[in-house]
Amino acid sequence: MSASVARSRYAVHPRVEMVRNWIATLEEKTGRTLEGWLALIADEGPPTEKERRGWLKNEHELGTNTAWWLAERASGKGGEDDDPDAYLAAALGYVEAMFAGGKAGLRPVYEQLLDAGLGLGSDVRACPCKTFVPLYRTHVFAQLKATTRTRFDLGLALKDTAASGRLLSTGGYEKKDRISHRIPLASVAEIDDEVMSWLRRAYEMNP
Repeated sequence: MSASVARSRYAVHPRVEMVRNWIATLEEKTGRTLEGWLALIADEGPPTEKERRGWLKNEHELGTNTAWWLAERASGKGGEDDDPDAYLAAALGYVEAMFAGGKAGLRPVYEQLLDAGLGLGSDVRACPCKTFVPLYRTHVFAQLKATTRTRFDLGLALKDTAASGRLLSTGGYEKKDRISHRIPLASVAEIDDEVMSWLRRAYEMNP
């Protein structure tokens, strides 16, 4: 599959827009723009990313998340967080890394479930993260993850649906996580009508 075709299957993660909005209000909240903070870190900050996090928190009274993110950006990381094109390029790498080495045999399971999820409706978006691929409508309704070398988990947002048979509880509902259930799979042959029914149920329960 070419990079352009693969990229067309993925959408920009909602986090990218959140970070863009955060950057737009950074000066109002902290007194400096992103460029201003990066220049300050380069001119006056300590040399390591860890030291920069502490320096930003202690010397400049920034919150943990802000200090962490700025320290990463000053080290040349995180460019995909606020650039849609950079994110989509990185997303392809996330998926390739997910199936590198011993997990390569689970790639067909992923591809079939991804196609099935995207086929549920034109509003479905697949937005890869580093270790899993969530499927969104307004919110996440399913999650695709190569958990071990021999087990692929289809995570589902099914709220308080009773677990039964192959449908296992993740304990997520009680913890207020969106992914409340999972179905473990080892091969494409196990993606049957029951699996497809639960995937569609999760889609319909999360408009």
